[in-house]
Amino acid sequence: MAATATASWNPQEQGFKEICGLLENQISPSSSADKSQIWQQLQHYSQFPDFNNYLVFILTRSEGKSVEIRQAAGLLLKNNLRTAYKAMAPAYQQYIKSELLPCLGAADRHIRSTVGTIVSVVVQIGGISGWPELLQALVNCLDSNDQNHMEGAMDALSKVCEDIPQVLDSDVPGLSDRPIKLFLPRFYNFFQSPHSSLRKLALGSVNQYIMLMPAALYESMNQYLQGLFVLAHDPAAEVRKLVCAAFVQLIEVRPSFLEPHLKEVIEYILLVNKDGDDEVALEACEFWSAYCDAQLPPENLTEFLPRLIPVLLSNMIYTDDDESLVDAEEDESLPDRDQDLKPRFHSSRLHGSDSVEDDDDDIVNVWNLRKCSAAALDILSNVFGDDILSTFMPVVEAKLSAKGDEAWKDREAAVLALGAVAEGCINGLYPHLSQIVDFLIPLLDDKFPLIRSISCWTLSRFSKYIVQESGHEKGYNQFDKVLMGLLRRILDPNKRVQEAACSAFATLEEEAAEELAPRLEIILQHLMCAFGKYQRRNLRIVYDAIGTLADAVGAELNQPTYLDILMPPLIEKWGQLANSDKDLFPLLECFTSIAQALGPGFSPYAEPVFQRCISIIQSQQLAKVDPVSTGVPYDKEFIVCSLDLLSGLAEGLGSGIESLVSQSSLRDLLLQCCMDEASDIRQSAFALLGDLARVCAVHLHPRLPEYLDVAAKQLNTPKLKETLSVANNACWAIGELAVKVRQEISPIIMTVISCLVPILQHSEELNKSLIENSAITLGRLAWVCPELVSPHMEHFMQSWCIALSTIRDDIEKEDAFRGLCAMVRANPSGALSSLVFMCKAIASWHEIRSEELHNEVCQVLHGYKQMLRNGVWDQYMSALETPVKEKLSKYQV
Repeated sequence: MAATATASWNPQEQGFKEICGLLENQISPSSSADKSQIWQQLQHYSQFPDFNNYLVFILTRSEGKSVEIRQAAGLLLKNNLRTAYKAMAPAYQQYIKSELLPCLGAADRHIRSTVGTIVSVVVQIGGISGWPELLQALVNCLDSNDQNHMEGAMDALSKVCEDIPQVLDSDVPGLSDRPIKLFLPRFYNFFQSPHSSLRKLALGSVNQYIMLMPAALYESMNQYLQGLFVLAHDPAAEVRKLVCAAFVQLIEVRPSFLEPHLKEVIEYILLVNKDGDDEVALEACEFWSAYCDAQLPPENLTEFLPRLIPVLLSNMIYTDDDESLVDAEEDESLPDRDQDLKPRFHSSRLHGSDSVEDDDDDIVNVWNLRKCSAAALDILSNVFGDDILSTFMPVVEAKLSAKGDEAWKDREAAVLALGAVAEGCINGLYPHLSQIVDFLIPLLDDKFPLIRSISCWTLSRFSKYIVQESGHEKGYNQFDKVLMGLLRRILDPNKRVQEAACSAFATLEEEAAEELAPRLEIILQHLMCAFGKYQRRNLRIVYDAIGTLADAVGAELNQPTYLDILMPPLIEKWGQLANSDKDLFPLLECFTSIAQALGPGFSPYAEPVFQRCISIIQSQQLAKVDPVSTGVPYDKEFIVCSLDLLSGLAEGLGSGIESLVSQSSLRDLLLQCCMDEASDIRQSAFALLGDLARVCAVHLHPRLPEYLDVAAKQLNTPKLKETLSVANNACWAIGELAVKVRQEISPIIMTVISCLVPILQHSEELNKSLIENSAITLGRLAWVCPELVSPHMEHFMQSWCIALSTIRDDIEKEDAFRGLCAMVRANPSGALSSLVFMCKAIASWHEIRSEELHNEVCQVLHGYKQMLRNGVWDQYMSALETPVKEKLSKYQV
């Protein structure tokens, strides 16, 4: 098969036939041939240096073969070139390129399209300069007036613009202008082509450059905008959709270009927001959120609100083909299919002040006009607040009062709309909220499942108000009705309602916290009943609701009556699931919350849970090296969830975990996890290291130097910004170890300090949590070994004190200030140049609870006052703001 590499390469008949035969078998659905065998044979052929020449020959020259075989050859060629192109003989590269160009204008649309895809891949690998003939060939096709040639070139260019737009906006040796300057005028010409395919490809290609905004587009912006206005009423929906997309991107990136035409653009978007084609309407609807997100003057939209809000509301009504309508019929008895189970993401433990915001407002995950309209309404209500209510309420009231079964979709959309504006219009709705909630409660029992589910969600959007009002009798009765109504819906036979009710209940739990205590028994009975009847997908949401409940009520849960309801079903489930079953993840998370809530009350369940976590980590570490003999596939999430549950146990049981740790291999396993290449495993491992240091540091002792060494390495990495959370937890763990092992930490102190100081000095580039933990750990190290740290204090005093000023009062801040006092005693002159910053840090205390520390701080300040005589102290004091001076008066200076 292999021929000499010359420009006049020709295929050999036998090789050509064999490859065509294989491709034919590969694509034929009825072929009895084994697909993996065909693939192996194709792999075998690809060892031959001219195999790709055969493929391009089949694609471009085998007119006698079916289009499907030619296309299959082209797609295989495209995939091969991605990996093999650079290593190919230059003559073969040249052969492939010279075969592709004449085929840009092939008579068959599929062949043209495949050629365009391959052209884009070759340009991706070799650039424009690696294919000097290409630009001229494309220009010739675009200028040819032959529809096939124009479309073929346009198709190839649109793929280049989509995949690698910057290539056309770069200097090319031998060309006076960048290629984009060559093509833009031709794209604009095609805006007026009689062929909708050319209008679509040309507009789509220009749109790809809005973000990059090359000089050529910037300079021809007026021409582009005029083109958009001409295409705005194009008969082809795909073109109108692209016009809307262009306006959305321009308003996001370059709103100044649209300013002179803003009224016309808004009028147009408002019009196509009602387009007969849903995809056009959806693209138009994105404009409202984009406009508000760009923080443009809201008054430009004000006059349009009375027309816009009814459009959004009517677009929130379910369309007949919405897949949610089909899903809504799903009864709880139908088992979930694997594709129903959404991927889940466990976020590793983080010690510090950056809480991650959960956004559970997505009811179902397909983006469509209904959801986009609700999101636009949400954003508009946040920007305009109560100003939209005068238009909004009459429309919503009319829809809510629509009678009869046929009007259920109108009623449902009105309930969704109330939930969408719940945040932004809360002040204007406030006087009517009691009536609104009273109106929503009966809808929880509506005969239509989608009205029941949306009522759960909307009530959850008002949960802050519902809980606030529960202090007086009328409000409490309402809170109780909502609570019981959601619990009833948790036991709804409809899966969609179960999901909405559980999520809404979790939101209510977060707001109500200890208010739930009197109703714990009935809540647990409902949740555990759901636990017994739910299918796999919704079970995850029950786990979440149980975990949220434990977080909300804390130690209140620690009563035999409650534990008898809660624990047996969970323990039974725990026993049913294999160590490699992913349904274990949400259960591990749920146990983590329960262990933290119950504290020592979790002791009776602790041993089996602890042992199981250890064995999961062990089997996963083996699976990572040898999945075949372990018999389970490796999945790091098992390790992360198990480490987090062990942290929950350490936090809950306190020193009660000591006997479990002492009889296990946790010490060595944890060290391995601290060195794992996966950052989320390291993040959870260092969180556990810190938690164990607090409660049983003695068991970490034999490997202490190694733990400290690997923790310090996390702070001294060129990729710090990519692994901030790991560094954060490692830094916190070093501080926790320091206060327990005291002097034994001394060998590593200077290494750690040399990592912490740069973090504090670059605080504006890093996150708040890491800065706070660095400041605390630095203080703890100074407290246990002041003689080692104090000689260097002038290098870091200022940035350290600035960081200390931002930390809220707690036990960790106390430790840091013990370090401050210890250092000042050891080296008073080291803090002189930063005395003003030190005073501000001291003034950041609301109140120092520890009397002993309060006295130490007094001594430090008095020491400086005596040291700085002849009015120098007063000079320092006069540099402080009045509130700081007032705070310092507590310390009698």
